[in-house]
Parts: sequence; C-alpha cells; structure tokens
Amino acid sequence: MIGNKEALKIAIAALEEKKGERIKVIDISGVSVVADYFVIASGKNLNQIKAMAEEVEEKLAKEKIRPKQIEGGNTSGWILMDYRDFIIHIFNEEQRLYYDIERIWSDGKDLNPAEI
Repeated sequence: MIGNKEALKIAIAALEEKKGERIKVIDISGVSVVADYFVIASGKNLNQIKAMAEEVEEKLAKEKIRPKQIEGGNTSGWILMDYRDFIIHIFNEEQRLYYDIERIWSDGKDLNPAEI
C-alpha cells in the first residue's frame, strides 16, 4: 500500500489531467483532526467537475485506496471526496467563492502542489 503523500500526488495529478484549475493544497494537520490535507480545485462546468472526481477515484482505486465518503455532484456545483487523511473539494467557480475554504482554513499551511 502506498503512503498518504503518494496518494495525494496521484489525486493532484488526476485533477491536473482533467484540466482542474487553481489547484491548492492546504496542510491542516496542525489545526484540525478532520484530515491532514485539503485539496481544492475548480472546474468550468458540472461535466468537468464530475470528470475530475471520477479520475481521482479511478486512479486511487488502482492503488486500492477508496474514499470514505463522497458528497455533492449532480447539480450542486461541488463534490467533496473524503479519503480520511486528505479531503478533496472540487468546485465550480461560484461555489468555490461561496464556500471560501481557503479563507476558513487560512490557519493551515499552503503547500505548492508540485512539491508534494
């Protein structure tokens, strides 16, 4: 089984592969017990958001990593994928601005996705 950082890299690569925009990683391990990392990404429309989530799920499933829970989708404009140690938030731009997770979790440490 691969480690958390390797799984996180796979998830980020999957988001990038489906042209996810403004991908951001926040290390929340020092400020929350919910997870160690939040990954936030934007998609242009519902089809892209779903494709991004499906790509993440497919790539991690190949490593035998399954989500604890997936929420949103359909017509909501956002999808949350809980992989226990990291949580992936995929939004359309309107929902990303509305939920403003970057501001809410500003106590966490911003990480460069390319350096994970």
